[in-house]
Amino acid sequence: MKYRDFVRSLLGPFSKVPPLPFKEHSRKGVLAAGKLKEGVEAYCSGNMKLVELKSSEADLIETEADAIKHEIRKTLPSSLLLPVDAKDLLFFLNQQDEILNSAQSAAYWLTLRADSLPEDMKTGFLRLSGATLETVRVYEELVSSFYEIFNNPDKGKIRQTLALVPQVEKLEHEVDLIESELLKKIFANEKIFGGAGICHLTFLVEKIGDVADRAAIAADSLRTMLFRR
Repeated sequence: MKYRDFVRSLLGPFSKVPPLPFKEHSRKGVLAAGKLKEGVEAYCSGNMKLVELKSSEADLIETEADAIKHEIRKTLPSSLLLPVDAKDLLFFLNQQDEILNSAQSAAYWLTLRADSLPEDMKTGFLRLSGATLETVRVYEELVSSFYEIFNNPDKGKIRQTLALVPQVEKLEHEVDLIESELLKKIFANEKIFGGAGICHLTFLVEKIGDVADRAAIAADSLRTMLFRR
């Protein structure tokens, strides 16, 4: 038996992990992805003032999430009572934080150039941002489930939590497919948008999709952390 596990077994019901706001931090990721989706909707309708507003709102959410992240880092005990390794937990937190960074970056990228998109491309961008938001939402469910096992690491609950990881990965794969389809449409309209327009739109597709990628990476790091416990 590991020394940490031995101490936990001695303290038993008297030991409780201090509340750590991982759920609050993951919720900020959903909010940021939601602002990104709203920004894409405004972009597709040609409302650049609203695009700017949504970018500012995403930036504020990311700043608030940074404060939560720093609070977790500051209060995370080196205690033997943690059900997982503290270093793994911090690595997971960093991966989760990248969801917010990516959403903020994509929302800002929307503000850099206005383009009049054909209807099929508008539909593609709306599908992409919607699928990305859904990926982050399911990821938040995963984190909420993980948080519940912090003070009650029941094997059944752990299995239930781990079952959410493939769901996140499946949604992220669907985002990849939408990305590929949308990129083909962008390059098919090269004469309309020109080099600068193509560059902006292709990077925009990648940045939006990167939010879902980051959610899948964070989900995988959570799974790895649980397997190591």
